[in-house]
Amino acid sequence: METVLSVLEEVAARPLAYARQWKEATGRKVIGLFPMHFPGELAHAAGGLPIILQEDDEPITIGQSNVFNFYCGYNRSIIDQALRGEFAVLDAILFGDHCVQLLGTADVIRANVPQLPILFNQLCSILDAEWAMRETQGTFRRLWHELEVLIGHPIDEGRVRESIRLFNRNRSLIRQLYDLRRAGRISLTGRQMQAVVKSSMVMDKAEHCALLEQLMAQLKARPPAPGVRVFLSGHLCHAPKLAVLDLVEECGGIVVDDDLYHGFRFIFADIDETAPPVDALAEWYLSRSKKVPCPTRAVKDLDWEDYLLKAVQASGAQGLIVLLAKFCEPHMYFYPEIKAAFEKRGIPHLMIETEHEEMPIEALKTRLETFMEIARRRAAA
Repeated sequence: METVLSVLEEVAARPLAYARQWKEATGRKVIGLFPMHFPGELAHAAGGLPIILQEDDEPITIGQSNVFNFYCGYNRSIIDQALRGEFAVLDAILFGDHCVQLLGTADVIRANVPQLPILFNQLCSILDAEWAMRETQGTFRRLWHELEVLIGHPIDEGRVRESIRLFNRNRSLIRQLYDLRRAGRISLTGRQMQAVVKSSMVMDKAEHCALLEQLMAQLKARPPAPGVRVFLSGHLCHAPKLAVLDLVEECGGIVVDDDLYHGFRFIFADIDETAPPVDALAEWYLSRSKKVPCPTRAVKDLDWEDYLLKAVQASGAQGLIVLLAKFCEPHMYFYPEIKAAFEKRGIPHLMIETEHEEMPIEALKTRLETFMEIARRRAAA
C-alpha cells in the first residue's frame, strides 16, 4: 500500500514533471484545464493528456508584477508558473469564466505566452434556466470542434464514449475509498486522500485506475485512531496545504468527509455512458451543482449551507472546518450564510483563511485545539 501511495504522492507533488515524462514517452499532446467545470473526457478522447493545472509550492516572484496582489494564491501561482516557462509542456489551455480573477489570469498568459493556445468556452451559470441545456450542448459542441482543430483530426464519438467509461471508473474507485473512510473502516490520512484525488487530476486515467485497484486490494480493514470526526469544506480550485491537513489530525481531528475540489467535489458525479456524448456531458455539467452546490453557479432553491448541514449529519461529523482561500470572492460571499446556519444549529465550526504564502501555524494550532475541545464537549453533552 505504501508503495502505491508513494507513487501517487510523487505525481501530486510534481504534476508538470509527470506531464513532461508522459509526453516524452507517448509523443502526444498535453491539455491544461483550469478548474472547476470542464470535463477532461473530450481531451482524452482526442488522444491527449488532460491535466488540471495546479498551484505549486514555489514563492511567487516574476508573476507578482503581472497581477494584482488581491488575486487568490491559485491565480497568482498559475501566472508565475506560466511566466517562468513551466507550462512549456502544454499544447493548449482550456478555461471558462466562473471566476473574474481567472479571466485576468488567462489574459496575462495570452499576452506573455502568445504561442500557447487558450481555448475559452463560456458555460451557462444559471443551471436551471430554460435555455441552459441548449446553451451547454452548444458549448461542448464548440469545444469538441476546437479540440479537433488543435489535434488535426476528427474525434470519434466512440472514443468519447470510451473516455467517459474510463473516467467514470476512476471516479468510482475513488468514491469507494471515500465510502470506506466515511464508514470508519479504513485509516487514510488527509494527506493520503489528497494525493489520491490530486494525482487523478494529472495522471493518465488507465494508469491511475490500475494503481487504485492495487491500493484497494492492499488496503486492510483498520479503523482510524479515536478523534473528533471532522468535515472539511471549501478550497474550490486548489489543494489545501498539506501542513494544514496534518495539523487538523495532530490536534485530534479525523477527516471523515469533505466537499473540497481536491476531494469529493471532483469525483462525486459520473457521466451517462448510454446517452449521446454531447447530451451526456451537458447533463453532467448542469446536474453537478444540484448535488454538491458550487458558489460560482446558480440553482433556484438550492443553498450551500443546507447541503453542508445534511452532509455533516450524514457523515457523522462532529464539526465543520471551512477552508477559505484568501481573496476567493465566490466563497467569501457564501460564508456568512454558512456561518449563520451552523451557529443556529449549534454545530461547531471553524473558518480557516488560507493563502499561498506561509501561514501562522502556531496560531492556527491554538484555534484548532480550541475547536476540537468545543466539538468534544458538544458531542458529550
